[in-house]
Order: sequence, then C-alpha cells, then structure tokens
Amino acid sequence: MKKALKGSIWILTFFALLAGLAFWQLFFSQRPPLTTDPLTLAGDGSLIDYCQLPPLDGRGLRASDIPKGNTPGCAYDHFPLPILRDCREPLPPEAADIRGLWQATEGGHLGHVERVEQCGSRTVVTSSGIIHDSGPNRTLGEPTNDTEGAILFRLAGQEYCPRTSALMVWNDGVLDFRVFGWGPVVVRRYLDQEDLIWEYADGTTTRMERICSLPEDQKVPRPRGPQWSFF
Repeated sequence: MKKALKGSIWILTFFALLAGLAFWQLFFSQRPPLTTDPLTLAGDGSLIDYCQLPPLDGRGLRASDIPKGNTPGCAYDHFPLPILRDCREPLPPEAADIRGLWQATEGGHLGHVERVEQCGSRTVVTSSGIIHDSGPNRTLGEPTNDTEGAILFRLAGQEYCPRTSALMVWNDGVLDFRVFGWGPVVVRRYLDQEDLIWEYADGTTTRMERICSLPEDQKVPRPRGPQWSFF
C-alpha cells in the first residue's frame, strides 16, 4: 500500500513538473525577436484595395529576401501593411492562390476577417492582432515564431500571452498548419469554388468570402483573453 502511494506521488509530481514547464515555456520563456519591418508595422493596411492583387511574375523580390513578419508583443495596435507587398516570386505547383482579404459568412467564426499573403512557398496570415508568417525568409526559421494574441494575465503591468509556432505546408491545394513544423495538423485552409474554407483546431468549419476593403471595426484589434491582473 505504501509503495503504491509513493509511486502515485512520484507520478503526480512528474506531471505537475511537466505542466509547470509547459506553462513557463508558453508564458515566461524569452519572447521571439521582432523582425517585422518597422515601416510595415507603422503603415496603414486598411487603405489597400485587396481585390487588386500584385502579379507574381518573378519581377521583384523573392520570399527569402524579406524579413520574417511576426506579432509585436501580444498584438499589433492597428492593421499593418502587407509583409510581402514587394514580393513577386511565383507560387509552387502544389499551392492554391488564396491571396486577399476574407470575411467569414458561415460557420463557427462568423464575422472573422483575415488577410492572406503568398509569395513563393511563403504564406502570411494577418488577423485579430496577430501575424503568422511561415516559409523562407531573411531573418528567422521557416515556422511561425510569435504569439497567440489572447492575453491570459498581466503581471506588474506586463502582458502575457502564449507563444505559438507552426509550419504552413501545402498539400495538394490544402494549406496545413503543423504545430512546431512537425506536430499534428491543427488548421486547414482550402478553396471551395470562390470561397475559402477554414477548419480550426476547435472542430469548427468556417466559410469565408472575398472582400476588397477592411471593415471599419477591424482596423484596431479587439482585446482578447481574460486579462487577469496581478500586482
């Protein structure tokens, strides 16, 4: 009986340490370096006509020439300029062209708005205060390296939101998000005729339609997360 109790305590201790390590990694590990071009963050992406897409004719920068985009802190304070606006590298054969601005019209995330950029094998999704940039770039690795955006708590005035990392990989016209680049697929995006379908890790499927301009209520991201305050 004592041996069984002692073994249970060791198991519980192990899982408690594992949970603590995961929590520290998510919230207290060093934040990823901000490598987004400052002019991109300072610019106003709400002024662009997103139905006028630039040609990917190879007459410009390649994806690997441009610094990686990632989220400043827990969220940007206004909708920034496109990360890949000067890139003209053609898409690979396995990729569908899903570039543009999309708004959810059906499904689990009604009203959601996101911008999708593509150039070569690189894809950038900008929405709700966050910038997820995956693929070849000039400054960091290929997986996204930023934050999730929802603020769990504030400690001594500092905001803490979980870190995230994923690799966007095209699979016969379907864009898969793999956790850390090698983990399970948690998000899928693909075209269904003229609409963009977004399958999310929470089990929801959302249908989005193309729009040309950013809605007024999307220019400044809404605060997300419980935002508990300590000290």
